[in-house]
Amino acid sequence: MSSPAQTPVADGELHAASPADAGHAARNSLVINLLLVSTFVVILNETVMGVATPRLMTDFGISASAAQWLTSAFLLTMAVVIPLSGFLMQRFHTRHLYLAAMSLFFAGTLVAALAPGFEVLLVARIIQAGGTAIMVPLLMTTAMTLEPPATRGRRMGSITVVIAVAPAIGPTIAGLILSQFSWRFLFFVMLPLALAALILGALWMKNVTEPVATPVDVFSVVLSALAFGGIVFGLSHIGESGGSVGAGVIIPLAVGVLALAVFILRQVRLQRKDLALLDLRTFKTPVFTLSVIALGINAMVLFGSLILLPIYMQSVLGMSVLQSGLLLLPGGLAMGLSSPIIGRIYDRFGPKPLAIPGTILITLAIAALSLLTVQSPWWVLLPIHVTLNIGLAMTFTPLFSTAMSELPTKLYSHGSAAVSTLQQVAGAIGTAVFVSTLSAVSANEMAAGTPAPQAMVAGMHTAFIIAAVISVAGIVIASFVRRPAESAEGNRSEVPAHL
Repeated sequence: MSSPAQTPVADGELHAASPADAGHAARNSLVINLLLVSTFVVILNETVMGVATPRLMTDFGISASAAQWLTSAFLLTMAVVIPLSGFLMQRFHTRHLYLAAMSLFFAGTLVAALAPGFEVLLVARIIQAGGTAIMVPLLMTTAMTLEPPATRGRRMGSITVVIAVAPAIGPTIAGLILSQFSWRFLFFVMLPLALAALILGALWMKNVTEPVATPVDVFSVVLSALAFGGIVFGLSHIGESGGSVGAGVIIPLAVGVLALAVFILRQVRLQRKDLALLDLRTFKTPVFTLSVIALGINAMVLFGSLILLPIYMQSVLGMSVLQSGLLLLPGGLAMGLSSPIIGRIYDRFGPKPLAIPGTILITLAIAALSLLTVQSPWWVLLPIHVTLNIGLAMTFTPLFSTAMSELPTKLYSHGSAAVSTLQQVAGAIGTAVFVSTLSAVSANEMAAGTPAPQAMVAGMHTAFIIAAVISVAGIVIASFVRRPAESAEGNRSEVPAHL
């Protein structure tokens, strides 16, 4: 006969799990799994529009710069809303936030599918982004709150699948759809998924947190929108303009940096009374700060490669949108399949046996990408991309887990908001730096008489060398990330008084 299920208690001993314990565990698992599936759907939608740009330009009769606003406006909305999520998760119940986020996403998807013109489609993307921006921090905070430390790595492995694999396979799915149907089916396919998530959430989502009646500081909201919105807009505009830096880049960046400085000063003052919109005491924890910096480096590499590799495959190797999407699919699948295994390894051995080899793999893969030529066959690119994605999986999961586990429970919502915000900014930085480098070097080469494909490859070489140098910093940082002090978990429910 099997022995009763056992549950750890504070002193490390075990006792037989009560029916109430089992009921809570089932409830917690249901809540987290609902959030995982829903977040996968909303993030999958984030990257599907890039490959649809040529089709939209033809159907709406618009320029490439106008069509890019469908992606830029989405990212801009994310950058504005995500910093607010820490406050929202403290102020409202889990169920209410989930239903609000999925309702926004469903409404935006429906409007997009039926949009009669470009302007309506743009508004629909903004509505979608409002729901997406809430879901990722909500998932991370809820998982950290409900998942016991012993299995947190496995859960974070599942989250890695969502936040890293979904955007990676988005272009592949979009390419498959657009090869047979119109751009509207990008949203018609999402619509039943969003509706199912909304209905299941309405039926099964439970409240797992107790909201606190915290007043909102309106000035902080305005500063946050100007700061993160300005920075992401300015950096995104570099990519849209082919790497040129003019007033459209400098002005929003200047406004964003100035607003960020004022925002930080205000949060430092407000957090003394626990009134901060985004509590920056998370960065008083050294391991959290180091992990977030390393995650930012990974985000730069991930989103930069998502931009450069399709350009190389389509403009240099002559692949179609569908072919290039399919070539990138195995890398996304490798990341997804390896993440749960990596989570189990993290639970047993901690971050260093994963993060250090992972960052080394990332650096080697990026360095290998800098050696590609005009004649490189697709079967050379494929294993390099798979290696890059496995390296990213080996770092994302342990760094997420370690960063959040080092925080007091009280700061989980602010920590997840900070991680998500900095990933958006880092992704925008990576895209801007790599696209600018590609454009500048390619233009100089063509001006010197180099044929366009060779000039494009020269630009990619320089961009990937820069990425490899940045990745080396990730190796150094990963070596300082230590295993969370799980034995102190019960003592981290409050923010240290001296902070």
